[in-house]
Amino acid sequence: MGTAEQTLKTRLAALSTSAVSDALDRLGIAGQALGIVPLDRSFRLVGHAWTVRYGPVGQDRGTVGDYIDDLGPDDVVVLDNQGRLDATVWGDLLTATAHSRGVAGTVIDGVCRDVDRSLTLGYPLFSRGNWMRTGKDRVRVEATRVAVSVGGVRVELGDLLLGDGDGLVAIPVARAEEVLAAAEEIERAEDGIRRAVEAGASLREARRAHGYHDLQYLTGRTS
Repeated sequence: MGTAEQTLKTRLAALSTSAVSDALDRLGIAGQALGIVPLDRSFRLVGHAWTVRYGPVGQDRGTVGDYIDDLGPDDVVVLDNQGRLDATVWGDLLTATAHSRGVAGTVIDGVCRDVDRSLTLGYPLFSRGNWMRTGKDRVRVEATRVAVSVGGVRVELGDLLLGDGDGLVAIPVARAEEVLAAAEEIERAEDGIRRAVEAGASLREARRAHGYHDLQYLTGRTS
């Protein structure tokens, strides 16, 4: 990872998904993954997307997880299982392998299983839920390193992902700088409002002083 990429990742790690979500709205980018939540609310992940798209099996049965050996530190596994809740695509062996390789976390548009391993290792899992029924001989890997859909959001290889207790957001890597700048501005303003209220100001006064009601607009744009 280059210095510029590491700087972006460090800046993103200091933000909340709420601030990034507001920045995405401000810039007209659809990046909030609906229904994708952490297995444990304390889980956080930040990194670049490494994508996998699943489909139903055919006569050749297929495979569900051999791709894991291709991942490394700072990758986030992003599994598009079309939101299926009836067959898992992630379990104990994948969690153990990903954790040992320093993978930053896993995101699933679908469900996972063997959740105790993730909780014991503190390995971040974000999904639609968990269920024990295997995906073997039910789904197969259709493609890797391609554009996928997660929670209704298009995620491409290398996009930046941030996950916390409020959910998951995806940032197109080509627009990362402007999204981060907007999110940082929003967080600074909200921190200022919070400090002002704690010092005795009314919320109305603090919001007005820090331009709260204009934060969703681009510079120079009026309501």
